Amino acid sequence: MKKAFIFDLDGVLCFTDKYHYEAWKTVADKLCIPFDESVNDRLRGVSRMESLEIILSLGDKTYSEEEKIKLAEEKNGVYRKLLENMTPSNVSDEVRRTLEELKSRGYKLAVGSSSKNTPLILEKCDLKKYFDAVSDGNNIKHSKPDPEVFLKAAEFLGLGSGDCYIVEDAEAGIDAGKAGGFTTIGIGCAARYEKTDICINTFKDILQTAV
Repeated sequence: MKKAFIFDLDGVLCFTDKYHYEAWKTVADKLCIPFDESVNDRLRGVSRMESLEIILSLGDKTYSEEEKIKLAEEKNGVYRKLLENMTPSNVSDEVRRTLEELKSRGYKLAVGSSSKNTPLILEKCDLKKYFDAVSDGNNIKHSKPDPEVFLKAAEFLGLGSGDCYIVEDAEAGIDAGKAGGFTTIGIGCAARYEKTDICINTFKDILQTAV
């Protein structure tokens, strides 16, 4: 029997897609690079620098590493300002009730997100109280699909990968979970991914797994 659930943050517990979109579009527009929802979808589950590389590949100019770092920092600055608009209302009652029920059943809960903005989002959304551990972009060297963020989360919980479920909405996250030896639960786009172990339609469906 599993002992814990490790959750991706964005797209699973809350949704900041619109903020990522606005921030990346601000940078892309400045560089005269076309940016729309289809491009934004390609950025799901990948790191900030990898996302920037995808966007720059759509233009015809070459940038130095220093310029790329400045562009990434510019995007993050816009994004963090937008995140200040987040409130506890950005998390659904369904998510909160499900997390509370999982804790009442004795499961340990953790967050496994590649984002360095995870602490800010958890604070703004009043989510920190539900979790026994948080692993994020501030304590890892490799982003998903590398399993490091999930392995660190399990380590913080004092458990092995075989003891934990991973809940993800992105294919890169499922790949990370599988690479780390975890059992994966996919929601959203990840529920249609052939490598996902367990597919769910709504967040509360997790409770059917936690028996």
